[in-house]
Amino acid sequence: MNILGISCFYHDAAAALLCDGKLVAAAHEERFTRKRHDPNLPAEAVKYCLQEAGLSIGEIDYVAFYDKPFVKFERILITYLSTFPRSLPSFSKSIPIWLKEKLWVPRLIHDKLGFKGEVLFAEHHQSHAASAFLPSPFEEAAILTCDGVGEWATTTQGVGRGNQFELVKEIRFPHSLGLLYSAFTYYLGFKVNSAEYKVMGAAPYGDPKYTDLIFDQLIDVREDGSFRLNMKYFAYDYGLTMTNRRFDALFGKPRRKSESEMEQFHWDIAASVQRVTEEIMLRIVRDLHQRTGLKNLCMAGGVALNCVANGRIVREGPFENLWVQPAAGDAGGALGAALFVDNCVLDNPRKTRMEHAFWGPSFSDEAIRSTLGARGAHYRSLPRAEMIAETARRLSDDQLVVGWFQGRLEWGPRSLGSRSILADARNQENWKRVNLKIKFRESFRPFAPAVLAEKASEWFDIDRESPYMLLVCQVQQGKRIPAVTHVDGSARLQTVTRESHPDFYDLLSAFDERTGCPVLINTSFNVRGEPIVCTPDDAYLCFMRTQMDVLVLGNQILLKEDQPELVEDFDWRERYELD
Repeated sequence: MNILGISCFYHDAAAALLCDGKLVAAAHEERFTRKRHDPNLPAEAVKYCLQEAGLSIGEIDYVAFYDKPFVKFERILITYLSTFPRSLPSFSKSIPIWLKEKLWVPRLIHDKLGFKGEVLFAEHHQSHAASAFLPSPFEEAAILTCDGVGEWATTTQGVGRGNQFELVKEIRFPHSLGLLYSAFTYYLGFKVNSAEYKVMGAAPYGDPKYTDLIFDQLIDVREDGSFRLNMKYFAYDYGLTMTNRRFDALFGKPRRKSESEMEQFHWDIAASVQRVTEEIMLRIVRDLHQRTGLKNLCMAGGVALNCVANGRIVREGPFENLWVQPAAGDAGGALGAALFVDNCVLDNPRKTRMEHAFWGPSFSDEAIRSTLGARGAHYRSLPRAEMIAETARRLSDDQLVVGWFQGRLEWGPRSLGSRSILADARNQENWKRVNLKIKFRESFRPFAPAVLAEKASEWFDIDRESPYMLLVCQVQQGKRIPAVTHVDGSARLQTVTRESHPDFYDLLSAFDERTGCPVLINTSFNVRGEPIVCTPDDAYLCFMRTQMDVLVLGNQILLKEDQPELVEDFDWRERYELD
């Protein structure tokens, strides 16, 4: 039985393929099209998944779609009618797209992918819940999904056992913790559905002095974590913006202009909405634990990518174990829909347990050398052990920044050692250098540390693995790694085992042997506004367009000083929309 899962239309389209119940491949469309958060039908991701499995589209038994378009369309129509005439501009922009394309998913899949079989639909939060529980390591667990909105649901709670799960409690649109966070993302001048993580990164610079105002005026929260928003301050239910003039008046200032200077007021606003989000999430998980009595919790949905809140759930929450889907946002719905059909609808036993997040394409050394030859690049091919040793030396002794390209591409928004930019975490200057001269992003943005799993507790206040960069914890006192230590002493941690990524693990080990420090900066291999690199050519171009010093592609090492000048007849930065 071959089941292809698809998510698309709204944010970060993706595809995932199960063969006889086992995950074979999963990928984001943006990695192939090079269009950040590409929402279109994931034709290229589907093509890759089929190639990885050695299948044709005719050998797919079912396509599983991650939500129910007609139910979502019903919610949109009802919302527009209830807010008319204020909703007219948004209605006029949105409805033609729905009538032309979004309602007709089976026809679109048939026309664009050539699939002639049956298309099955899961509800949006069923897909999130399935992606959280079914590939988790647990036989039974409580389930929490939380995002902007699916069809109607914005937050759901449930229980999973064996190959089935049930969602038993939900909060419905327009009341949404994800949309509350996005409203503040918009108010702070960042891009909605793309830059919420910037608000999280900005929060430690501020004082949460507006927390009480938010609880008093914007959101009414009960002890069990259920909530209602005061919609008179928001515009997302009827307009083309997230907030309105009443929102501005409440906080005493207009929305920040994008790219303008962040003032202390903005840091404080970020700190306040982050605190509110954490407190609500803690109330929800305490209620969920009280009602289920289970020791394991699985989470998905965009809010589950808030790793600061996740860290508090681990430290202060009642559950013993937490597992968060590494592709917790809408992309993960592609995998969830496929698993939902395989396990819950067809009642097949669970065969997919995600022990890593490396489900994208890989490239042989031969393919890499062919790409480099076509570019006229100068490189050295080394045996693996020598490649590891030289990369560690360049990072430690020479204090160089390395583009690192190894194995299969990551599934989810984080680079985890396959498509990464690496640097010495002990060097304070690397924070500013990588942010401004390589990533071309805001200087306040923190970097994540990657650490050998067996040494994580020596360097960080953590008692468990964090393989997907989805937990924030404190750096241990006395450990000097300033390039990955945020202003509040925290770090968004990735723990690395040999089983999950042998090449990256061995590099960290070699760096540790040279320096006594098992920690490196690990940030995604891209520049601001660009998707994570997918192919060797993507990596080479990113390397040449920035001030990276070294590029390691498989066993090939390239030094910037040895490369011919990259000549392009366009401004590559104009191709990437800043987010």
